[in-house]
Amino acid sequence: MSIDIYAADEQNDHEIDLERWVDLANRSLIDEGVRGLAEVSLIFADEATIAALNQQFMGKAEATDVLSFPIEYEPEPTGRVPDAGGGGPGEPPPSEIPQLIGDIVICPSVAARNALEHAVSFDDELALLVVHGVLHLLGWDHDIDVEAEEMEAREAELLKRHYRSDQP
Repeated sequence: MSIDIYAADEQNDHEIDLERWVDLANRSLIDEGVRGLAEVSLIFADEATIAALNQQFMGKAEATDVLSFPIEYEPEPTGRVPDAGGGGPGEPPPSEIPQLIGDIVICPSVAARNALEHAVSFDDELALLVVHGVLHLLGWDHDIDVEAEEMEAREAELLKRHYRSDQP
C-alpha cells in the first residue's frame, strides 16, 4: 500500500528537484492520515499555464503561486443494478482501487518573486507551497481568519517535521 505522487516539471524558468518535493508531499500526506493506495499529481508549471488555470477555475486573470484541485470522488456502488450485488467481470477488488486525492500545480516563477517578498529562500517558498497544496487537497482552507491561523499552524508543523532548508 503506497501513495503514488506523479510529478512533472513543465516549466523552464527554474531548476526543480522533483524527488525532494515528492518526498515532502508524501510525508505530509502520511502525517495527514492518508493511508493505502492513493494518487496525487504535483505539477510545476509556467506562468501562462497557471494563469490560464487560475482564470478557468478561480475566475482570476493572473498567475498565482499554487492551485490545488481536490478530487471529491465518492465511488458508485459496483455490481448488478438494482441490488449492486457483487463486482462485475474484470473489476479490481475495492482494496486495489487507489484513492484519487487530486492535483497540485505550483508556479516556480511566482514562487521566486514571493520568496523575495517574504525574505526566504526559493526552496523555503517551494516547500511551503507543496505543504499548502497538500493541505488544500485534504480539505484545509483559509477563507476566514480562524481557518487561516489553523492552516498556517499546521503548515509550520509539517515543515518543521519534514523540511530542512539546508538540503541540496
